Amino acid sequence: MTRRLMPILAGLTLFMAAAPAAAQSPVLAIAPAPLPPAPPPAAVRNVPETFFGTPVDDPYRDLEDTAAPSTQAWMRAQADYSRALLDRLPARELMRQRFVLDETAVPARVRQVVRDPSGRWFYLKRGVGDEQFKLVLREAAGGAERVLVDPAALARAQGVPMAINHFSPAPGGRSVAWGVSPAGSEDAVLQVTGTRSGKPLVLPQPRAEMGGVNWAPNGLSFVYTQLQELKPGQSAEDKYKNAQVLLLHLQGLKAGDGVPVFGRGVAGVQIDPLDLPVVQFTHDGRWALGFAINGTAREQAIFISPAAAVLAGRPQWRAVVGVADQVVASSYFNDGLYLLSEKGAPRGELLRLDLKNPDLARAERLLPQGEGVLRGLAAASDALYLERRDGNVKKLFKRAHAATAAVQEVALPLAGSFTLQEAESGYAAADPRLPGAVIELEGWTRARQIFEVKPDGQVVNTGLQPLGPRDARDDVVATEVRVKSHDGALVPMSILHRKDLQLDGRNPVILTGYAAYGRSIEPSFRPDRLAWLDAGGVFAVVNPRGSGVFGADWYRGGWQASKPNTWKDTIACAEWLVANGWTRPQRLGLLGRSAGGVLAGRSVTARPDLFGAAVIQVGLLDAVRGELEPNGPTNIPEFGSRATEAGFRALLAMSTYHQVRDGTRYPALLFTHGVNDPRVAPWHSLKAAARFGAASTSGKPVLLALDGQAGHGVGSTKAQQLNLLADVYAFFGWQLEVEGFRMP
Repeated sequence: MTRRLMPILAGLTLFMAAAPAAAQSPVLAIAPAPLPPAPPPAAVRNVPETFFGTPVDDPYRDLEDTAAPSTQAWMRAQADYSRALLDRLPARELMRQRFVLDETAVPARVRQVVRDPSGRWFYLKRGVGDEQFKLVLREAAGGAERVLVDPAALARAQGVPMAINHFSPAPGGRSVAWGVSPAGSEDAVLQVTGTRSGKPLVLPQPRAEMGGVNWAPNGLSFVYTQLQELKPGQSAEDKYKNAQVLLLHLQGLKAGDGVPVFGRGVAGVQIDPLDLPVVQFTHDGRWALGFAINGTAREQAIFISPAAAVLAGRPQWRAVVGVADQVVASSYFNDGLYLLSEKGAPRGELLRLDLKNPDLARAERLLPQGEGVLRGLAAASDALYLERRDGNVKKLFKRAHAATAAVQEVALPLAGSFTLQEAESGYAAADPRLPGAVIELEGWTRARQIFEVKPDGQVVNTGLQPLGPRDARDDVVATEVRVKSHDGALVPMSILHRKDLQLDGRNPVILTGYAAYGRSIEPSFRPDRLAWLDAGGVFAVVNPRGSGVFGADWYRGGWQASKPNTWKDTIACAEWLVANGWTRPQRLGLLGRSAGGVLAGRSVTARPDLFGAAVIQVGLLDAVRGELEPNGPTNIPEFGSRATEAGFRALLAMSTYHQVRDGTRYPALLFTHGVNDPRVAPWHSLKAAARFGAASTSGKPVLLALDGQAGHGVGSTKAQQLNLLADVYAFFGWQLEVEGFRMP
């Protein structure tokens, strides 16, 4: 017997009543089209292997060849059937319309704000009518905006969605470098254009997926990281090996003029083939800093050279920080390099290295490890700004550059999350040429706003991010709990729900987590989650071991051989939700994404009786074979390598595909993937869907939703994002027995 929750159909209809008539869909008045026949199961062509005396079967190896006609036909049949099934759910269209209305209620979305000493502000902005973020220039705070790059125009020319992957303005703001890629591939081409003329200043630079753009202080020369060009017959596993940093000058540039200045083969640089090289010029023109990061590892090796030598194409590199020093972040100011080190300090300590005498053993210890976890730092002209996590809430601190300066907390307008540095985009909230910082701050119940932190400690809303009518939810609360796991560890879980929720054991709950690379799921304002809450649901977020919520020790507790703690912690939280009256197993859903596919997939295979449904998006599901895909070698530092016995056994334990057992009553499953995904190959979802479909005896659906113009989610259009969200929540509502979501 199902229980009718808060009336989602009536609630959404009332909410849509204020919208223009065109926004309302007649979908519910039309009889659903008949379903196509269920697609045939994938053919079993087992490929047995033996690793260190352990036999391993691979019944769907041939699905890894996604270009094969047989695989293409199977993918198409699976995707068509899943699409038809999901489209029959009445609540799917209503949820999609709710998401559209939530989006159109906010005039624009703004992110990655970069200030320049010239007074110009650069940022990405997506208006109500836009599908992608545009690169925008504002001449001064409060001034008029100009669009510099519009991906929509590029998409019309190319015939596929285009997205900006990264951008970097030159000092003075006279030109800007930007990378753009098609159809979610992230295979960016780097371009440089004048901000006044809009004309190209260099030839397009290919294989610029990793970005790494950094300008010399004169604004006439820059560096970027370029992936190698694979030769015919070369393995796809080599894609991210032997990358190099190239130097280019804006004046007189011709094809092929990029000069390698950092990476393997450059004098003085001894790094691993998988190390990602990046170069930064310091703001004062004195130094070039070279960084080498091995795959997905957090630790950095750091080199220094006089900037003039690099600009002349004859760098003089000297290693000053090694991987063993466990430095995970850095920021430069006036011949000093601030370092965030976890060596002997799993919650992080702050050091300062004098680059004129770069002996790390003599580095100043400015801030010893404390109770909170230091997560990031960014130098401004007035102070070093520090990001510290206390539980699942971030706090902001500043320390003046004077040797004896004290650390001071900066009071923020809400308890939530922000980021001072983003490794992938190169974004930094502070600039050593300017005082203060600009942060993007949000919470579970408060939408993201962009604040300028003044040198005197004032935190002022810039007004760059408009608010919508539903961007503050006083009727929603986040209940924070710590759950005892299998070995006594206390695992943090945030439970989002309406204040009037009753704990009667019958609420539909979606539980999600990530827990990889030391990354945590932090408080964030998500309208889709709030729509689920408005339907009477609950949304719970767990940060198990493998995340970095309590520092490096917590992260290493769910890493390689200790990875089972990730799903055991998640299972403990799921059991707690049932035992404490929040839900029951048939109304408990599990959501995992990317590396969070390990968390979700292994929780389902370990405890199929505990969940009513699971959705796994672009998930890592065959960990034994994952090492062999193009992005696989970069993940060896995180998950291990099958080339060693310890690595193989860790990978086999975390491989969902290999832990599926025939004759098991598995919950309903939805796998989603973009076929152009460069981070997790689509065949992970194909193989897992085939294996679960063949093994499960529950009679519940195993669906595979594919998008031929998407990848890992980076660069997806607004419509793609909202359609995917509608699929996910409609599927959960259907399978978790919410009456308004039933299949007709």
